[in-house]
Amino acid sequence: MQVSIETLEGLERRMTVQIPSERVTAAVEKKLKDLSKTVRIDGFRPGKVPLKVVQRKFGGHVRQEVIGDVIESSYQEALIQEKVRPAGMPSIDSVNSEEKQDMSYTATFEVYPEVEQLELASIEVEKPLVEVTDADFEDMLQKLREQRKTWKECKSAAQQGYQVMVDFEGRIDGEIFEGGAGKDMAVEIGAGQMLPEFEAGLEGIKAGEEKDVEVNFPEDYHGADVAGKTAVFTLKATRVSEPELPELNEEFAKGFGIEDGDLDKMRSDIRANMEKEKDDRLKLDLKNKVMSGLLENNVIIAPSALVAEEIKSLRAQAMERMGKNSAELDENTLPDQLFSEEATRRVQLGLLISEVIRQEKVEIDQALVDSAIEDMAIAYEQPDQVRDYYRQNQQARAGLESMVLEDQVVAHILEQAKVVDKAASFEDLMNGKL
Repeated sequence: MQVSIETLEGLERRMTVQIPSERVTAAVEKKLKDLSKTVRIDGFRPGKVPLKVVQRKFGGHVRQEVIGDVIESSYQEALIQEKVRPAGMPSIDSVNSEEKQDMSYTATFEVYPEVEQLELASIEVEKPLVEVTDADFEDMLQKLREQRKTWKECKSAAQQGYQVMVDFEGRIDGEIFEGGAGKDMAVEIGAGQMLPEFEAGLEGIKAGEEKDVEVNFPEDYHGADVAGKTAVFTLKATRVSEPELPELNEEFAKGFGIEDGDLDKMRSDIRANMEKEKDDRLKLDLKNKVMSGLLENNVIIAPSALVAEEIKSLRAQAMERMGKNSAELDENTLPDQLFSEEATRRVQLGLLISEVIRQEKVEIDQALVDSAIEDMAIAYEQPDQVRDYYRQNQQARAGLESMVLEDQVVAHILEQAKVVDKAASFEDLMNGKL
């Protein structure tokens, strides 16, 4: 078998494979002999059909099957012989399969990019240092109380944080527009559920009062008919209510699963949850920064075949989130352009992470895998079931090992990167402002 490879643009390669005619002929003859033992043809007993009869009746079909088999097997052999790693499936063409002639074909495919030397020491990472302060804890208690607030009708004027039951009619150029009217809508001033000018117009209003408010719709407003236009809303408050926050008492604690209503236990649990959330957010933030630095300092081409597969995966995930199926959404509804940037980034990172593992000889630490399983197990009422699941399900354990190995890659990069500590607040961390 003769093989030659031509480098095309970028990662694309064209491989020409020539196979001796004897290999094809021998494979055809073997398949015909095997077929003659089982084929049924009128006038002949099973297993007694002459080879020439079988060849005359099935020869053309068998030859086409053999050619397909030979292309598949020889393609893999050629890749091994030439030490080539294809990225994605090949395009096979220029097939010459004339009888008594050497068979040949060309396979066009992309290869994985080569990274001669990774740049890890050039990566700069800003590492936030965050503490959960007493003030952060008190703010959290206040937010939890606000989440469980009730409303008490009042006669005073509405202000920030109050709830107004409102009837409204909106007009553009004097005409009521579709979707611009409503009755008994509960609006909490400052919650951002309505446009800012609409909510601001409710400040100072009392139950039974009516006022007109001018509202400017943004250019990118989701309603195309009103986007960029100005409407005048007539607002009528039917009820004004002020918030009432629950007391920090036994009843409040029971609402958080503390059966005996122990407030100290509730406080301890909330603080522990805040610490865990802080650690999880910091880990994710640091990982994202390391990955961004890895991309910025190591140029790598993403094979288009792998990007195309990643686009399909991202589209499927988007459809699942939207509760849609392939009959409702397709490439036209969710075009490739929506996912191409993220897909390319994911492919590039995947390739670079693999290179870090290979070049830096990062090996999976099974102790860290066991620790990750234990962390998950203790969060369940029956932790042994979780432990048994990962002990017995190799596929699930392999998925977890992949995540742990990625964390090890991040830790390895941090050991070589330029890391700068920077103090940050718990609030900024939770609001994604780091």
